[in-house]
Amino acid sequence: MAIYLDTAIVAEAKAASKFGWIAGITTNPTLLAKSELSPEVTLKQLAQLIPGEVYYQLMASDFDGMVAEGKAAFGLIGKQTVLKVPATATGFQVVAHLSPEIPCAVTAIYSASQAVVSAEAGAKYAIAYVNRATRLLGNGFALVQDMTNVLKQSNTEILAASIKSPEEAVKTLLAGAHHLTLPLDVLQAMAVHELSQQTVDEFAQNGRGIFK
Repeated sequence: MAIYLDTAIVAEAKAASKFGWIAGITTNPTLLAKSELSPEVTLKQLAQLIPGEVYYQLMASDFDGMVAEGKAAFGLIGKQTVLKVPATATGFQVVAHLSPEIPCAVTAIYSASQAVVSAEAGAKYAIAYVNRATRLLGNGFALVQDMTNVLKQSNTEILAASIKSPEEAVKTLLAGAHHLTLPLDVLQAMAVHELSQQTVDEFAQNGRGIFK
């Protein structure tokens, strides 16, 4: 299992880099639009902050344009690159073409059949938008479960996105997701619980350690 930070804000990535347990960074066009820096500079700085995978989503819609954009992103990010390719007919062609040389993640999947095609095209990851799927389809966890079942015999892993709370994150993992990408506030909330702090306070008040 890996947990990624979902952002294109360099300051957020810098904060998360200190956690020590973040596997990488996922971005998308909407997140990159929120950065004060250009997409090119943003991606380079994100890759410098966290040594793991950095995801870039293709914006072009035609085959040649998507391939060219994917190679350009790889030129910027290097071996940390994972290309997010939309789950469209052309997108799957691009994954089949690029995945032998650049890791690809099929994004915006809303059916198990699209997960099947993702695996056959050679995608490293299949991305489900859990909260969004719940709003649009009725049950994002069921989508993840179906994807889990059809991908059992493949090498394609499920990366769950669009997660709004620690509780939703845990339910998504229980549904079968391999990895999570979370915004900074949810990442921070994952690590804390009021009862944990209460217990620590009790130890501090009543206990003794090697330092006075």
